[in-house]
Amino acid sequence: MVKSMTGFGRSQRESNDLLLTVEIKTVNHRFCEYHIRMPRQLLKIEDKIKKQLNTIHRGRVEVFVTLGGNSAVHRKVNIDWLLLEEYYQYILKIKEKYKLQEHVSIHDLLQREEWLQVEEVDLGNEELEKLVNITVEEAANQLMAMRVAEGKELETDIRKQLLILDGTINEVKQYAPQVVKQYKERLAKRLNDYLSGALDEQRFITEVAIFADKADINEELTRLHSHIRQFEETLTESEPIGRKLDFLLQEMNREVNTIGSKANDSKIAKEVVEMKSLLEKVKEQVQNIE
Repeated sequence: MVKSMTGFGRSQRESNDLLLTVEIKTVNHRFCEYHIRMPRQLLKIEDKIKKQLNTIHRGRVEVFVTLGGNSAVHRKVNIDWLLLEEYYQYILKIKEKYKLQEHVSIHDLLQREEWLQVEEVDLGNEELEKLVNITVEEAANQLMAMRVAEGKELETDIRKQLLILDGTINEVKQYAPQVVKQYKERLAKRLNDYLSGALDEQRFITEVAIFADKADINEELTRLHSHIRQFEETLTESEPIGRKLDFLLQEMNREVNTIGSKANDSKIAKEVVEMKSLLEKVKEQVQNIE
């Protein structure tokens, strides 16, 4: 099955005055890379979220978890009373020493933050963790559905390009023998003109045979057909196929380049350009496949 590396899923759940939202986005990437952003009290379940998304094998995965509601964040105030007392006594001594008349106000004490800290409290809420797991699963299902749907469109377009490529290869295969025939006729004419009809037939045959061997592209065309069949078979595999398809494309490009260098003919050169164009279109689509 062809799966795209791009997709998006979103789910939202409410429970006990909590509003939980999970958004998952995936984009193209050479490997599988996770980026998870969530409230600090949920960081301990980050690994669990990654395990829930283990059906994603390739791509950049961005997960956004947000909490809302009155009970979303629990905070408490911590006061270092000993430090506060010491600071208060310190102010009184300064006033006494320098005969200052100002009163010590609460504002004066709150100017320093060393003894006053506000921190979020981890309530260890198992119900919240379950809510996160359910919401992540729903968002992941939406994501996978989008990746599969886009994958089908990619497969349809790729098969269309491969069909055209296959037809082009067949045209080149049928035309290839004409290259040797035309070379033979041109060579015979030149030799006849040069030798005024006194042609060494054996030397002529040898020359044509050498050219025919150098210009023979049947092997490359056969391998191209084979690679196309492999490509089509790979599209039906259930495991991630993106890298395998990319390798096959490299092999197909290599064969096409060899055909272009061996076949000294303008028509085949034109078909080579067309084949390269088709392979480039397929490559653009394969780069989106997991």
